[in-house]
Amino acid sequence: PFAIKTCELLFKGEGYNMPAFMVGRQLCVVSCMFFIARVTSLSYPEGETIFGVSESFQSFLNLGFLGALITTILGSISWQLVASAFPIAFLSNPLTYILLRICLLLEATGLCQAAWVMAAVHKKIANFQRDEVYIGTAEERAAGEMGDDTSHLPIGTGHIVKLPNFADNAPNSLKKLLKRDPSVAQYINSAVDDLEVQEEKN
Repeated sequence: PFAIKTCELLFKGEGYNMPAFMVGRQLCVVSCMFFIARVTSLSYPEGETIFGVSESFQSFLNLGFLGALITTILGSISWQLVASAFPIAFLSNPLTYILLRICLLLEATGLCQAAWVMAAVHKKIANFQRDEVYIGTAEERAAGEMGDDTSHLPIGTGHIVKLPNFADNAPNSLKKLLKRDPSVAQYINSAVDDLEVQEEKN
């Protein structure tokens, strides 16, 4: 239920919440970084150091980079890696929905409204258009025999394929075969495509 609620909130209406979340997320990360940097910043009298480290290393710790490093690893990158590898499990976590609400609330404060103006100016100057203008809609691509090709998709953790987690749960012999011969993965995907076509006809 939480995965559905999270996606519905994120893509609601005209899709405004998605970029709003990105703005709020950045505000949240920066706020956490400043807070942790403040907590982990050290200030020792001249000549004294923590744990007997060198004075040059103590000067580095006094700058607050330790907090920035902790926030980057524990508060940002590690969660992105988990979310990319296990998106459904990540979205099903109630904490994800709560954090999404917090990020949207932070964006609603208007602290970074200038980002929207700068983005609009950048779009105008660069003359950015939606993807459909460059590559056409899905229907147009299919009509022109330029439909999506799933045969080249890699299989494994972090990659969404036709058979989710198939490669992870497959026997070791099949895993080795998939790594050694990419055509096996293409055959599996094509077989699944054929099954989906048959199901649609039925």
